[in-house]
Amino acid sequence: MKWHHLHNHKPLKLLILLSILFSAQNGAVWGFDSDKSALLEFKASISDPYRVLSSWGSNNPNHCSWAGVSCGPGSRVVALNITGGGNSLSCARIAQFPLYGFGIRRNCLGGNRKILGKLSAAVAKLSELKILSLPFNELSGEIPAEIWGMGKLQVLDLEGNLISGALPSQFSGLRKLKVLNLGFNKIFGGMPSSLSNCTGLQVLSLAGNQLNGSIPGFVGGFRDLSGLHLSFNLLSGSIPVEIGDNCGKMEHLELSGNYLTGGIPREIAKCSGLKTLLLYSNLLEEVLPSELGQLSQLQVMDVSRNNFGGPIPPQISNCTSLSILVLANSWNPLPNVSSLGGSYSMEKLALPVDEYNFYEGTLPDEITRLSSLRMVWVPRAMLNGNFPDSWGSCSSLEMLNLAENYYLGEIPVSFSNCKKLRFLDLSSNRLGGEISDKVPVPCMDVFDISGNHFSGSIPRFSYESCAPVKSLSGDSAGTYDPSSAYLAYFRYRTQLGSLLPLSGDGDSFLVLHNFGSNNLSGPLPPMPIASERLGSQTVYAFLAGRNKLSGTFPGVLLEKCAQVKGVIVNVSYNELFGQVPTEMATVCKSLILLDASKNRFSGALPPSIGNLGSLVLLNLSWNPLQGPIPSSLGQLKDIKRLSLAGNNLNGSIPASLGQLYSLEVLDLSSNSLSSEIPENLANLRNLTVLLLNNNKLSGQIPSELRNVSSISVFNVSFNNLSGPLPLNSNMNQCNSFLGNPFLHCPVSSLSSPSAEQQGIVGNSPGTASSPPSTPRQQGGNRSLNSVEIASITSAAAVFSVFFALVVLFFYTRKWKPRSRVSGTARKEVIVFNDIGVPLTFENVVRATGSFNASNCIGNGGFGATYKAEIAPGQLVAIKRLAVGRFQGVQQFDAEIKTLGRLRHPNLVTLIGYHASETEISVVLFLRERLQHRCLGVYATAAGASERVLHGRIVGRGPARRSGGSAALGSGVHSGLAVDKADDEAGCKAAETATAGVVLGLGKV
Repeated sequence: MKWHHLHNHKPLKLLILLSILFSAQNGAVWGFDSDKSALLEFKASISDPYRVLSSWGSNNPNHCSWAGVSCGPGSRVVALNITGGGNSLSCARIAQFPLYGFGIRRNCLGGNRKILGKLSAAVAKLSELKILSLPFNELSGEIPAEIWGMGKLQVLDLEGNLISGALPSQFSGLRKLKVLNLGFNKIFGGMPSSLSNCTGLQVLSLAGNQLNGSIPGFVGGFRDLSGLHLSFNLLSGSIPVEIGDNCGKMEHLELSGNYLTGGIPREIAKCSGLKTLLLYSNLLEEVLPSELGQLSQLQVMDVSRNNFGGPIPPQISNCTSLSILVLANSWNPLPNVSSLGGSYSMEKLALPVDEYNFYEGTLPDEITRLSSLRMVWVPRAMLNGNFPDSWGSCSSLEMLNLAENYYLGEIPVSFSNCKKLRFLDLSSNRLGGEISDKVPVPCMDVFDISGNHFSGSIPRFSYESCAPVKSLSGDSAGTYDPSSAYLAYFRYRTQLGSLLPLSGDGDSFLVLHNFGSNNLSGPLPPMPIASERLGSQTVYAFLAGRNKLSGTFPGVLLEKCAQVKGVIVNVSYNELFGQVPTEMATVCKSLILLDASKNRFSGALPPSIGNLGSLVLLNLSWNPLQGPIPSSLGQLKDIKRLSLAGNNLNGSIPASLGQLYSLEVLDLSSNSLSSEIPENLANLRNLTVLLLNNNKLSGQIPSELRNVSSISVFNVSFNNLSGPLPLNSNMNQCNSFLGNPFLHCPVSSLSSPSAEQQGIVGNSPGTASSPPSTPRQQGGNRSLNSVEIASITSAAAVFSVFFALVVLFFYTRKWKPRSRVSGTARKEVIVFNDIGVPLTFENVVRATGSFNASNCIGNGGFGATYKAEIAPGQLVAIKRLAVGRFQGVQQFDAEIKTLGRLRHPNLVTLIGYHASETEISVVLFLRERLQHRCLGVYATAAGASERVLHGRIVGRGPARRSGGSAALGSGVHSGLAVDKADDEAGCKAAETATAGVVLGLGKV
């Protein structure tokens, strides 16, 4: 029947019209009921212990009014939004973990409210659904295939759940998808090509999962993509150059916390709208491309904790919107997620724990002139030369960290223009001169110039007013800008990592000014803190130890003490004199920590010192104090560490000390104390260190002390004690009882005590009982000569370096068969430096006589070291590891290449190495033998951050006077420092040293 004939049949037309209307109405009713049924099915499939879905049910028949449900025409469900309280990194503790999910952040519910259970396919029955957003709950299982087949879905947001499984290799739906956010779940496998079908994607977030493989090139095909978030996975390979194909709309690129290698592709310059570039904690290398300067909209750039080298490109100054620049970072930004109580695995975050970005030259002046900069962070990056002085445009600058570099010069006066500067760390450089009173120190939360060569007095700083301090908590308004996120995070870390665990509870705000380890002189200044920084939550720390300060204590230092919650003072190792003032408790009741050891205080301790009720640590050791110990010290109920060692105190030990139930360290050694040890010291159940040696104590050791199981360091040697010994195994060490003629150790008979045992007890944990000693005092009867130092340091380095690399192999999970150092076909030596002689594996084997024992010059726990003459006059040392098949070769490759590119007059040059699967893990370190001198290598424990250079302990910057002893450990830094021996005997000793020796160096 022709459609134009219908106008002649009016009854038929009416019938058809009624049929259409009835069908539409019936369809609407059917859709209404089906959506409601699907929602109830979804509710039945999950657990709701917190009653998040309490409004869903028969008491409320209108499903469009249910919590989280939004409807469109015909009461069809178009959006399901149920945001839980969750424990995801991107939700919980926003101030601690603000660096994740820029561009997709939203607030999560307060408290613990969330839904639990397996993600149900019932939601796929909502055929009109456009938004499915269920983040920060505890939904588990794989994403049902039905959801992957939904045709109208535009937003799929399941961030911060327990979703597992692999992404499907193919799916039929989601062609209209704009947001795919599956971050911080347990998804594994690769990124399948099926994702490329979602051509309209604007946000792709798969961060915080267990994805492996490489980043596929199809990510460059999303023309509308504004955010690509792939951080904290197991991704490897290089950043694809295709990423620059269609990235004109991209604003956020996050690839941090993976195993990416190679360089930053220059094509990234095509992403002209990029605002955040986060690449930290990878294995990226080469130099920073100058093309980064074409990202004119860039606000945040973090490339720290990689293997970048070369100069910092001045073209970065063309990024006129740049506010956060992080080129190196001694903090590990990867989160300690165990503190969240969640189930997020830490194994995949086992990346290098140190910074390996070592740049050449200085921070370009063009960058320091950027007026938009709010934070510049480049510590421990081998920057050198004169300190930049072009800070005149720093009106926005809030945080600057250039610590542990090699800068020379003075603090520029132009810092007076930095009105908002609240964090300035220039510690451990080679800066000198006097400190200008124009530097806005009173307004700074952290000012650290320790470990330099500053001279003159600490000035009375002048300032007009301070910028208001913003809260460290996250942005609760929902608008989340990346610059503020970084500032909040780094300010949080400066508080958390202040190295002052005694600074108060979590509600306190620490203001720290560190002038320590310089050449400063003159009297103590007034507390250099502005009135705007004072308050009931402020804990102020004034650290000025290891200088040449003189005058009386405290002078005018503590004038503002009553206006803060607590005060921390370290003026140890100075030239302060006079008596401890009796009015101390009146002047500063809020004193938390006082370290005034190694000064010239005299006279008796005043009884009023017991009124300092806030004291947690008191160290007055190594002063010529006299008289008895005041019994009023028993009133210090919160004190944890008490050291009065090395004075001329006499009388008995007050029994009141047995009431200090919080005490962990008690050091009264090297005085003239007499009488018996109080029995009630056994009441100190938290005591870990008890040092009473080198006194005149008599009587028996209280038997009750055997019950104090917490004691790990105990010494009563060189007294007049008698009677039985305690039976506690922690205290039954014979050297703890030496020099008591009426005590007899049942364990063994000992020879005459050494000079160290007869004298001062060394640095025990938590004490400061030892004054500085000369090298002769520390080494016994003689000091080490240069030959011995070269020998020992060479041997120690061989062990330390290779032990660290072997540990890296066994704890790195990724095996990359495409690595250029793997494979069974090639036996090549990767060469970093041409020494004029062809280096092949066969030549090396031949030069060692097939690793003949006659050429072995040392054996360590992980292999042997051989000498080999590759060519006439070309003598090298070769280390062969005796371990099984390599794991983590790609990361090993990056570590070795970091060592290979370091250049310094005092650094050993790494020539090359070989690594193969067929050979038994042969690794070659080839060191130059310089004419007429010998290079000994020193590598330190990873946590110590120090190395020996010409007989001094230095950080990864200039000399550091740490006041403690440094010891070689199992870790390794990539800086290989040398100690030169100028005679042939020294070279001989170094060549024949045995690997595995551990060297302990005294204080310098």
